[in-house]
Amino acid sequence: MAAPAATAPADHPPGATARNSATVAGWTLISRVTGLLRVVVIGAVLGPTYFANTFQAGYVVPNLVYTVIAGPVLAMVLVPSLVRAVSVGGVQRAREVLAKVSGCMLGVAAVVAVLLVLVAPLVAWTLTFGIPDAGDRARGQWLTTLLVLFVAPQVLLYTVAALGVAAQQARGRFALAAAAPAVENLVLIAAVIAAGAYYGTGLQLDEVPVDLVIMLGLSSTLAVAVHAALQLFGTARVGVLTRPSRGWRRDPDATGVARRMLRSIGVAACPTAAMYVLLALAGTVPGGVFVVQLAYAVFYALSYVSARAVSMAVLPRLAAAAGGEDGATFGSTWRQGLSYAMIASLPLLLLLAIFASPTADILANGELRQAALIGELAACLAVVAVAQLIGGVHDIGRQALFARLDDRGPRRASEVALVVTLLVATLVMLMPSDGRLLGLVLAILAGELAAAGIVLSRLRRAIAPQRLVDPGPLRVATLAALAMLPVAATGYLLQRVADADRFAQAVLLTLVGLMALAVYVAVLRFGTARRVGGVS
Repeated sequence: MAAPAATAPADHPPGATARNSATVAGWTLISRVTGLLRVVVIGAVLGPTYFANTFQAGYVVPNLVYTVIAGPVLAMVLVPSLVRAVSVGGVQRAREVLAKVSGCMLGVAAVVAVLLVLVAPLVAWTLTFGIPDAGDRARGQWLTTLLVLFVAPQVLLYTVAALGVAAQQARGRFALAAAAPAVENLVLIAAVIAAGAYYGTGLQLDEVPVDLVIMLGLSSTLAVAVHAALQLFGTARVGVLTRPSRGWRRDPDATGVARRMLRSIGVAACPTAAMYVLLALAGTVPGGVFVVQLAYAVFYALSYVSARAVSMAVLPRLAAAAGGEDGATFGSTWRQGLSYAMIASLPLLLLLAIFASPTADILANGELRQAALIGELAACLAVVAVAQLIGGVHDIGRQALFARLDDRGPRRASEVALVVTLLVATLVMLMPSDGRLLGLVLAILAGELAAAGIVLSRLRRAIAPQRLVDPGPLRVATLAALAMLPVAATGYLLQRVADADRFAQAVLLTLVGLMALAVYVAVLRFGTARRVGGVS
């Protein structure tokens, strides 16, 4: 029996892609900037110490564990199913599917949270094995175990938040879903600042009181709870909020979601495993977790306000076109999304690559103001500038595959990326510690390159004989990027010769960045107008 015809729902008209991308990018920028600030504040308060390493790695364990069981894959799998449910049976049908999927996912999350509590000592051992002194290592393992016990409930809370995000995106609402993580970040930032004021900064492992770890663990969990509550509010606003229910095995749509989630575990688990390994290896260098975690924060911040923002906005339209077996619309939507993603990513690549050194100097605060650490951070940021573009292409490619209910391609890409990342990281550990952190960030880039190649290859076959790429917008974007180079280069030279403090440097870099972006946008609009007008 042929699938019922489906077109882009009223919530996702074709002209809304750019507007929704801008909405996601704007609110995600706020969330990611606060996330970056969170890492900076933790580093400034705790310093380049082994306790900082264990806390920075330990408090993100629940998020990593949640990502293994669902992560971004939950939205990629659930959003297309909810879009189809609305097109067939209306919002009520979407609520039924969401209720049964929620019951299944929250049950799994609760079991996993309990398992995390049970294996907390083993997790703590993996995060502290690089501490050279046996006494400090034992102390670090005990404190990390305690921390994991207090943050374990976050696995359940992150699942609640992710279900809310997927429900809002399926109804074409993106603002609150993208903005809510900022509140989580601000709550934790306030807690860390308060802890630093009360207990002191730069504490070594033997100086850390137990109640400090308990305070930080509880505050982190409270922050995630507030985030989850906001996502539930957003779900209620779009009319899809429902109580989790059992019986997902008797609902074909919910069963389909569960099966695709099960088949797609590797899509989320592989990059999470890679990140966990990189953080553990970075713990062999004092302050190393800060550098690698900050590199990850910048990587996600830039990609989520550019290419990944586009991919989230374009997913409902891709799902509607795929569900209606409308190959022409699917292909044109994919090419438009890829063009927008590249256009958004190129200027960020150039600006961060050029300003990597002053940016690292601005980000290293408090106990972290050490020349060697700043130099390594600058080199890592330059690599991240490229990685965010490649990672964005990987993300929008796998979103398109998931919209076609293809989970095999994204899974294979993630598996290959994990192998490549771990191979590069293993080779890096043979290097002297001076260049180890840069090598670990290069492993991120290598993995994203491998994954992007696989998803694009699979997508090319899926949409053939249509073109995979529309070269026109990419040529215009390249010319616009070249036009902004003189402005950026001038700003770099000015900050080099100016005898200014870091605040003045930050203001100068911001102004130069805005001027460079203005040139980029102007040339982009002019070039696009000429293309549309048929002059070029």
